[in-house]
Amino acid sequence: MTLLTVDFNRFRVSPGEHVLDMGCGAGRHAFELYRRGAHVVAFDRDERELAEVATMFAAMDLEGEAPEGASARTVTGDALRLPFPDDTFDKIVAAEVLEHIPDDMAAMAELLRVLKPGGELAVTVPSWLPERICWALSEDYHTAPGGHVRIYTRAELEAKLKSTGFEVGDHHHAHGLHAPYWWIKCAVGVNNDGHPLAKAYHQVLVWDIMKRPLATRLAERVLNPVVGKSVVVYFTKPTASVTEEQEQTHAAA
Repeated sequence: MTLLTVDFNRFRVSPGEHVLDMGCGAGRHAFELYRRGAHVVAFDRDERELAEVATMFAAMDLEGEAPEGASARTVTGDALRLPFPDDTFDKIVAAEVLEHIPDDMAAMAELLRVLKPGGELAVTVPSWLPERICWALSEDYHTAPGGHVRIYTRAELEAKLKSTGFEVGDHHHAHGLHAPYWWIKCAVGVNNDGHPLAKAYHQVLVWDIMKRPLATRLAERVLNPVVGKSVVVYFTKPTASVTEEQEQTHAAA
């Protein structure tokens, strides 16, 4: 069982669609996209993580975990200069990545460029309140190399992507049970995985992910709107307006 932040009941991916997982990290969303039959590109700047993602793609292929016709590959690069032509992808996932990028609006512009008109984008970032508490509890949490450089409000995230050119859609919060774990980690030391309290809570989270009992599902449903660790917002790249289409037709004539 994989912990997914994007809700694939809201962000529907069809077999044969070309989908980019930008800043894929360990590949959790890329693997789910592959299982759903997409042509997946797992993109990240970390070559070591991408090597592990590629190994997992190969294992999934051998085990028949992806439908026939699906494909998956890894690409290394910079989010500010995506190595893809304009209008390449039907859908894009950018999960827990924009908070790491100093020039986030340049990255947003690149996402708009490589997404097809009418295509959909799912963005997840740490929620404001849980993240603010983590920053208050631990300086190491957000000052480590490659760490978070900002805390978004949902309004700021939506405003930035809207100003880039996206249309704002639905939103929700996720992982309400995970926020207390990170507060514990920040309080006892973010690298102190052996602390009894952190270790015990981690075991509870693993049990929850593997078994998904009704009690924790209900608890998370209540906690998500208040202390969900992540906020997820869905966006669409507008199609060309009627005026633009008319101008293009006139120019071609």
